[in-house]
Amino acid sequence: MKKSVFIGSLVFALLFASCGNEAANNVVKVGILHSLSGTMAISETSVRDSELMAIKELNENGGVLGKKIKVIEEDGESNPSVFAEKARKLLENDKVVTVFGCWTSASRKAVKPIFEELFGLLWYPIQYEGMEASPNIMYMGASPNQQVVPAVDYCAEKFGKKMFLLGSDYIFPRTANRIIKAQLGQLGGECCGEEYVPMGHVDFLAVIEEIKKEKPDVIINTLNGDSNIFFFRELKEAGITSDIVPIMSFSISEEEVKTIGVENLLGHLVAWNYYETTETPHNEKFVSDYKSQYGLDRVTGDPIEAGYIAVHMWAKACEKAGSFEVEAVRVASKGLSFTAPEGTVTIDGSNQHLYKQVRIGKINSNGMIDEIWSTAGAIKPDPYLSTYEWARGL
Repeated sequence: MKKSVFIGSLVFALLFASCGNEAANNVVKVGILHSLSGTMAISETSVRDSELMAIKELNENGGVLGKKIKVIEEDGESNPSVFAEKARKLLENDKVVTVFGCWTSASRKAVKPIFEELFGLLWYPIQYEGMEASPNIMYMGASPNQQVVPAVDYCAEKFGKKMFLLGSDYIFPRTANRIIKAQLGQLGGECCGEEYVPMGHVDFLAVIEEIKKEKPDVIINTLNGDSNIFFFRELKEAGITSDIVPIMSFSISEEEVKTIGVENLLGHLVAWNYYETTETPHNEKFVSDYKSQYGLDRVTGDPIEAGYIAVHMWAKACEKAGSFEVEAVRVASKGLSFTAPEGTVTIDGSNQHLYKQVRIGKINSNGMIDEIWSTAGAIKPDPYLSTYEWARGL
């Protein structure tokens, strides 16, 4: 009797293990790594939501290569060192095949050597300062020639060439402003002020006094995170509105407009590649699906859309490669196109950035962004600004 019980238990255990292995073989693990706490949660949480929505879409259609996607999520806590720690965990311990994540360039720079060391693949959804093309990062946001450079040209033509530069004190603002100063030199313009504040900074009275003194034609804003709330609120309280000094921002999308308050942002400008109001055949469904998933009061925006693109591009590359292996996916991604809410985007095989259309927008009274200028079509990514003579040596 005891022997039969033992044999029965053994058979059950083997069947259970077999079922467990079969279940494990039917899933593929991916990582999501964003700030869900800290100063950057204002921006990154919604990008995480769009990535989860894209993964849900894929799973409802059978997954990727016949496997359902299992998400392992980590919070970068708005801290580059935490991002590095969590990236290593995802790759070494969790054995994810790819990671979608980061926002700030500081977080991307912190995880970059880890992805290169362990040969992982990061899908990065944010516009950035360029001067980089890692084989282990797929860049889904704008390179500087697809955001910063055309925005400065636009401001110089429409408002004047005397510009005040304000940014958070980390890589993206400092590098972007180095580019802008070189560009102003070529345009015969003037940088009349350049100020940096720590991430999470809340007191802008001294900066605003400097702006009043210098009387710039336009302010170029590279603040990130919730510092924007305090800057725009204090600026409006000081009586400086968009009709007095327009501000061009590079990290404020519809999600940030909601949090900062349209009353503080009305009439100011942004430069991106996509807005909720962008008129393309696929955007209406994207916006509807996002609101159905997360609430009618939610908004989309460029980083949200870029996170969505990243997941679908990864899936297309895996299907083309017939594999989840990083090198096979990288090779398969070269020249790969996806019909996105912003229009057709294509991965440049030489630098793993996207061809993207540039759009400049103005914030309206409804908290939406009206497109007021755009390029005729998608622009080839030039992360090192190698086609600009004035950018040599940057």
